[in-house]
Amino acid sequence: MKVSRFAALRISSLGIGLVLIGLWAGPVRAQPQAAPEGRIVVVGEGNVSVTPDYAAVNGGVTTHGKSVKEANDANSKLMAAVTAALQDAGIVAKDIQTSHFSIQPVYMPADQHNEPKLSGYSVSNQVNVTIHDIGKVGDILDRLVAAGVTNVGNIQFLHSNPSKLLDQAREAAVADAKRKAEIYAKASGIKLGSVIWITEEPAYAPPMPMMRMAAAAPAASVPISVGEDSLQVRITVGFATAN
Repeated sequence: MKVSRFAALRISSLGIGLVLIGLWAGPVRAQPQAAPEGRIVVVGEGNVSVTPDYAAVNGGVTTHGKSVKEANDANSKLMAAVTAALQDAGIVAKDIQTSHFSIQPVYMPADQHNEPKLSGYSVSNQVNVTIHDIGKVGDILDRLVAAGVTNVGNIQFLHSNPSKLLDQAREAAVADAKRKAEIYAKASGIKLGSVIWITEEPAYAPPMPMMRMAAAAPAASVPISVGEDSLQVRITVGFATAN
């Protein structure tokens, strides 16, 4: 049987259309993410309380003058006294680090009739001080104030080996998770198997005791309480069940 050229074209077009419809009718669907393998899933927590073993203090001098030289000379003189006071307290040069230095113009306040007018300059020099003998923090603050610092603060009590302390908390967290899983298994009448997976939440950073104080001759030695920090680890553990 002969098929006209027009009929053949219609059949061919129809075939292409069916193919396209077939492709459109079957889109690829993303498979839902499988839940983590594990018959018993628990959260374990571990805490370690520890006393900080060193401190970091930030302080410095801000001076003013009619010229940059005048402000800077005054600043340099006071900072030399501050550095000498720190060294007399037993702080070595490597534990004194400049954290900020700036020279800024100072203007008289503007009013509705006049534009701001330059009145002088301000020079600021700040240092970070590491104090390894944490019992000397109060004494060193006294020395800084007596040497002429215009601001001192941001006192942080820190730990020289936090990773080791967190490892102790991790061990405690695993033991806590196992204890909970055993309770659930016993209460459910099933036998607990081995650990399948463990995930750890971001490390917990304890708040650091901080303070700020203006430069003024104190009536008594600055009281400093070191206290304790609590380092915490939180994990999620999946356990299998045994036959």
